[in-house]
Amino acid sequence: MTSHDGPTGGGLTGDGILDDPDALAAADPSGVLRALAGAGAQIRHACDLTDEAGVERLTEDRPRGVVVAARGGAAVVADAVATLAGPASPVPVVARTGDVLPGWVGPLDLVVAVSLSGRSEPAVRLAGEAGRRGARLLTVGAAGSPLAEVCGRARGVHVPLPEPGRAATSAPTSRTALWGMLVPVLVAGTRLGLLDAGRETLADVADVLDEEAELCRPASEAFVNPAKSLATELEGTVPLVLGDGPVTAVAARRAASVLARTARLPALAGTLPDDAGDVVATFGGALAAHPDDVFADPFLDGVGAVGPRLRLLLLRSTSGGHADPVVAIAEAAGVRVSDVVAEPAGVRDGGPRADLLHLARLVARTDFAATYLALATGSDPGASPHVADLRDATR
Repeated sequence: MTSHDGPTGGGLTGDGILDDPDALAAADPSGVLRALAGAGAQIRHACDLTDEAGVERLTEDRPRGVVVAARGGAAVVADAVATLAGPASPVPVVARTGDVLPGWVGPLDLVVAVSLSGRSEPAVRLAGEAGRRGARLLTVGAAGSPLAEVCGRARGVHVPLPEPGRAATSAPTSRTALWGMLVPVLVAGTRLGLLDAGRETLADVADVLDEEAELCRPASEAFVNPAKSLATELEGTVPLVLGDGPVTAVAARRAASVLARTARLPALAGTLPDDAGDVVATFGGALAAHPDDVFADPFLDGVGAVGPRLRLLLLRSTSGGHADPVVAIAEAAGVRVSDVVAEPAGVRDGGPRADLLHLARLVARTDFAATYLALATGSDPGASPHVADLRDATR
């Protein structure tokens, strides 16, 4: 990761919490950092659970179409699978966040419903409707949950995941259980020839996540820890998170979600080159840093004295490309830039395997950064009280 400016003036490292592993652990009662560090192990365990569930029963012949349904913290699963399948997929792969199946879904199609707890009402309703229409059904979530029961009645395949907090290796929220939820769907998609995420590739992804966990570990000091550095840069800003292509755009949308839910930081996500115009237009607005504004000097006054400023966060698979003109315009306008380039060792030729490895690297980096930002600013990264209030109010 590279940054195009000096210190933000926000002072996250000033009180020492980011460089104090004991303080970080005390501020993280839900164990989010520990859960993120176990992402590689999560992949390996999910591969075993998927095999034990018998996913091959659903993949003996190719369906006419595939619907992947997930929402909230699990929405990235549907987004990632649809994007990784892409336009080269021999059948359409559709991502859904609601509880209504497309009208065309029937016995020739495969429906996938994902919910970590297995209690998401939209996922349960959608799975039930898929069963009534006679579609093949794959569900991913807690064992013995309503989702698992609906799947059983429809004679589908349910991949059971540990419920949050029920096991030492389980993640406290769906935000940190991404790979456990995603792997069964990737395995099914690979068996059907819709994407390329075989066992060897998934083992490489697990290794990449292990590398990120080591690089971003709590005991690593902020000046050598890229996630802590990124958290410091994002403090007190309004991030504009841009991916440089379809797969990095998935990481950008995921990053905006975790910055909001984990760090309580409003963020916007976009894709280059499609959203470049909308993004650079904001560089002339009230939240941009104007070099000729003598009253707005974040180096002298600190972020709080001048209010939040835009921060351009680029998530890239390679250097250069569509992002360079946007970076140049941002720097000329006084908008600071954080640049995260994911180039796992030995992966420079592109293709589906590279896409998945890049996605893993970028998701891990921004997940850790959002968690460090939450901890350093006094928020519990594993709890979202207002989201819980919203859930209760809409039941």
